[in-house]
Amino acid sequence: MKRAPWLSLLVLLSSFGSAIPAQARQAGDIVVTAGTVQTADGTAVPYEIGTLYVPEHRGVPGSRLIGVGFARIRARVPGDAPPVFWLPGGPGLSVLDAFDGSSEAARSRLASWLSYRDTADLVVIEQRGYSDRGEKLTAMSPAWPRGRAFTAQDDIDDARLRAKAAVAAHPDKDLAGYTIVACADDVDDLRRALGYARISLFGGSFGSQWSFAVMRSHPEIVARAVLASIEPLDFGYDMPSPLLATMQRIAFEADRDTGLAPYLPTGGLMAAIDALRERLARQPIAVDLGDGDAPVVIGLADLQASLLAEAGTPETWPAFVLSLYHGHYTAWAREVAEGRQAHAYALIGPLIDTSLGITPQREYLLRQDPARAYVGEGGFAPYLAAAPHWPTSDLGDDYRRLRPIDVPVLMVHGDWDTSTPIDNMQAQLPYLRNGRAIVIHRGGHDGVFYQLRNEPKAKAAVHHFLRTGEFGDLPAEVTLPPPAFAPPDFPAPLARR
Repeated sequence: MKRAPWLSLLVLLSSFGSAIPAQARQAGDIVVTAGTVQTADGTAVPYEIGTLYVPEHRGVPGSRLIGVGFARIRARVPGDAPPVFWLPGGPGLSVLDAFDGSSEAARSRLASWLSYRDTADLVVIEQRGYSDRGEKLTAMSPAWPRGRAFTAQDDIDDARLRAKAAVAAHPDKDLAGYTIVACADDVDDLRRALGYARISLFGGSFGSQWSFAVMRSHPEIVARAVLASIEPLDFGYDMPSPLLATMQRIAFEADRDTGLAPYLPTGGLMAAIDALRERLARQPIAVDLGDGDAPVVIGLADLQASLLAEAGTPETWPAFVLSLYHGHYTAWAREVAEGRQAHAYALIGPLIDTSLGITPQREYLLRQDPARAYVGEGGFAPYLAAAPHWPTSDLGDDYRRLRPIDVPVLMVHGDWDTSTPIDNMQAQLPYLRNGRAIVIHRGGHDGVFYQLRNEPKAKAAVHHFLRTGEFGDLPAEVTLPPPAFAPPDFPAPLARR
């Protein structure tokens, strides 16, 4: 993505408001700093960035206070539209570096936020336990040997080890307080601190799940919501069959690409995947990286995890699959070896996911789903096995089960989303008493709203909904052009030419 030419990174900061001594702070207090981002045409856009103080464990009297970062960009002209609260995904995504402009992603995010000035005030709130203006709670995952294939049981053992090590590494923290309900209460606290009666919600992926939690815990404060890459409360663990169907939709397009044709076996990309599954089920492969260390031994569980992860980039996914099919393993082996090294990860993810849990009915469907043979059980089995070792308590079926929602909700979802499949949105839609959906054909997980920028009519309708609550002339679907699939980086086999 090219840098937005109109955006300068001149940021001017000045403190305002009364400073609150640390020892005098109370739950619900905010400390705010004023800033200005100046555009290339000389327009100065003011914003506020600050910290909200909340109890670490809301159910424990006298719990220590923790900081949650937030920012606000006021509307260009004050109006009656409720402010839009923008909830990041993850869990474990910190976004307030957007005002520093230190990366392309930061600049793009800030440009998107500034587009709301003609709609309403925009308020961005980060997640407790993962905020630069509060704390970023992390732990180290254990390393795993590269000399043997990583198995599904290893995945479960890894999750249990992570949970025990994380709790032991943070004896001074009350990790039981980091739930999605607490995150929803943080939103309500910030709303009150900023003086708003009602708010609109805007969130994608976990941000959509967080939004559903706000609507569940505080329905009276939500005027409307725009959500993408939908995660209903009971859908923290995705069903294998919809994930496989998403990969098949991508494969359908790849099979018709002339640049990939010389590399494809009879039966196309899915046939190549079936052959790889059979190959690795018979015997793991060993790849010598020439680095003086042991060869990397790769098995079926590694393939299942990599297939799903790589499909998140459809442009390069077919080349990844076809490279393995034709025996080119080195690049993949390097990725696998790196993934088995110890690395830091955010605690807020497993703390929230294991607490939110799953209904028995959905867990049964997960464990019986035949598409586990393609994507494995890594998306749910390790979390379920490790849940007893995390201190956050299970929220219960009544909280997470699908139920009718009266808040007007617009949902946008791509049918190439391999992180939160479009079936999630289709399951949620019947429970919206006042809801609409836009399907983005060939749209992936990241940035389905950004993809609407090429559809000015659709973008205008979304902002009209945020201003007025009226759906207006919203499209039911938007079709993106086919991607430019990258071919493998080796000559096509002679037999296929």
